[in-house]
Amino acid sequence: MTATADTRPDESRPGTTRAPGSARWLPVGLALFTVAWGGNQFTPLMVMYRELGGFSTAVVDILLGAYVLGIVPGMLVGGPLSDRLGRKPLMLAAPPLAILGSLVLALGGDAVPVLFLGRVLAGLALGIAMAVGSTWISELSSLRGGAGSGASRAAMSLTLGFLLGPVAAGLLAQWAPWPEVLSYGVHVVVGIPLGLVALRTVETLDRRQAPTRRLRDDLRIPVGEHREFATVVAPVAPWVFTCAGVAYAVLPSLVADAVPGYAIAFAAVMTAVTLVAGFVAQTVAKRLGLTDARGGMLGQAFAAAGMVLAAVTATTPGVALALAAAAVLGVGYGFALVSGLAEVQRIAPSRHLAGLTAVFYTLAYLGFVVPAVLAVLAAVVPYAALFVGLAVIALGCLAVVARARRHA
Repeated sequence: MTATADTRPDESRPGTTRAPGSARWLPVGLALFTVAWGGNQFTPLMVMYRELGGFSTAVVDILLGAYVLGIVPGMLVGGPLSDRLGRKPLMLAAPPLAILGSLVLALGGDAVPVLFLGRVLAGLALGIAMAVGSTWISELSSLRGGAGSGASRAAMSLTLGFLLGPVAAGLLAQWAPWPEVLSYGVHVVVGIPLGLVALRTVETLDRRQAPTRRLRDDLRIPVGEHREFATVVAPVAPWVFTCAGVAYAVLPSLVADAVPGYAIAFAAVMTAVTLVAGFVAQTVAKRLGLTDARGGMLGQAFAAAGMVLAAVTATTPGVALALAAAAVLGVGYGFALVSGLAEVQRIAPSRHLAGLTAVFYTLAYLGFVVPAVLAVLAAVVPYAALFVGLAVIALGCLAVVARARRHA
């Protein structure tokens, strides 16, 4: 029997098959979803560790940001390595690392060093997945003329994982027995099958064209060769997870007294509101053609507005205000993420795509250091003033992008 055009194997890459039509990216999207779940499930559990573990706010915020120590090398090394070795071998390593991270966190109990290690492992998996998985999805999408959809598909896969992971973990931590174990155990059970679905997905990098230069030369990402990256992408990137981090890592602790007994579940709700708003923003950006610098500017504008609402919430803590701030910050997150990825794909040639995607995500994840910085500064400066300061910085970054766009 002759295979149809949509399902025939890729003869140049033995052992791989192509999914029908445009769905060929979906297995990689599911693997990316799995890793994102593991990376973000810790967020609502910050309240649990404060209440049950007796950890200070600063310690919990440091644990939240610890996975940046895994994300940064995972992206900066994984992205360029995938330009040499291929997308598939690097991406297939990410789900097992994420599952290992969840197992370490489940065994960590109240031991800060063990929890720290688990967070770094989760970050390493997420770093590889975000740099390599996003690139792989974009290239798979472009095989049948869907290049413009690649950034949106990658962003939405990440956002769904970022959403469902913390919601599941938060609800289990609030109402299930053994919250410090089951909250992570569900990810292990879900992650094993979803991490395997990309095994037969086609490799998109032609290894015959792989570079023959030294490996250390591959790890030098040529950011300087792309001026627009510095003026259009870099000012937007940090607001991706600054918005998210403030919305679901900082604000829940500021209004915890307004939801006595349900602080963990409320933290999960805040995460859900933020990421649902982000998902909607990504959908709107795609439909309206705002996956460019205009979308990044909208993201910065919503970031500034959300920080002002966060400042009001810090002054007069209340559930409604916190949810409104989370929604506005979530929209900022969504526009910044999808527009940043799309701009990278527009700027970068194929040989630099994974590397520049890694740099974008590295800058984006600096936002998860913000909660720890705010926790330290809050000892001398009120949270409300800190949020206003972030709003001013967001508007300054918006002005930089607007000026670059005018002179493009």
